[in-house]
Amino acid sequence: MKWNLSNDRPIYLQLSEVVFQAIAVGKYPAGSRLPSVRELAAEAGVNPNTMQRALAELEREGLLYSQRTAGRFVTDEMERIRGKRKELAMDQVQSFLSTMKDMGYTAEETVELIRQAIGEEEKK
Repeated sequence: MKWNLSNDRPIYLQLSEVVFQAIAVGKYPAGSRLPSVRELAAEAGVNPNTMQRALAELEREGLLYSQRTAGRFVTDEMERIRGKRKELAMDQVQSFLSTMKDMGYTAEETVELIRQAIGEEEKK
């Protein structure tokens, strides 16, 4: 996983997003066990307490659950995972659209730029 953390937002929220992205792309499939808090914290280079808070946030959202002495597991609820994945995607889209608007692009111009970028990507 890529742990590109910045100082502009709380670290635990960024960690929870990275872990969720790993879930969303199937690195940790539904029902699978996550590595321990200490293992994930070492991999990310953060304090285990910070990682614990990140995972607790994902539990609060219903994306993870704990089994006493067995660790944390990804939910089996695929609809919940898909919903969270879409929510994160929409956040990215809204941020992008806001940036484009601030740069003076209209919605139509933005759509055209996206089409061009997709065309270039498909040629690769």
